Amino acid sequence: MLTRFRLIWRDALALLLALGDRRTPAQARLTALLALLYAVSPVDLLPDLLPLLGVVDDALVVPTVLALAARRLPAPVLQQAQARAARLPWVLPLGLLALVGAGVLLWTLLGN
Repeated sequence: MLTRFRLIWRDALALLLALGDRRTPAQARLTALLALLYAVSPVDLLPDLLPLLGVVDDALVVPTVLALAARRLPAPVLQQAQARAARLPWVLPLGLLALVGAGVLLWTLLGN
């Protein structure tokens, strides 16, 4: 499970780094932005009120759209971003998880 998370994290980080590259086409940037907007948007294909189904559509749509964004990247940009992502320390995912957890906790405490 942890190995799978590391692979997913590495690919997501590589995509994030590639989107910051000037050689990245606007279409790939727009596709990734649409995935991000869908993930944070209250509008879903299936409402989150439905047990499990509301989460499943997010778990399927967002990675699929991000994979489409990654396919639109030029090969040299993606390879360079993957190399940069591989060199970053693994402390970064833990810090990001802590930051997200703190954000969720604050959101919950403030009464969403």
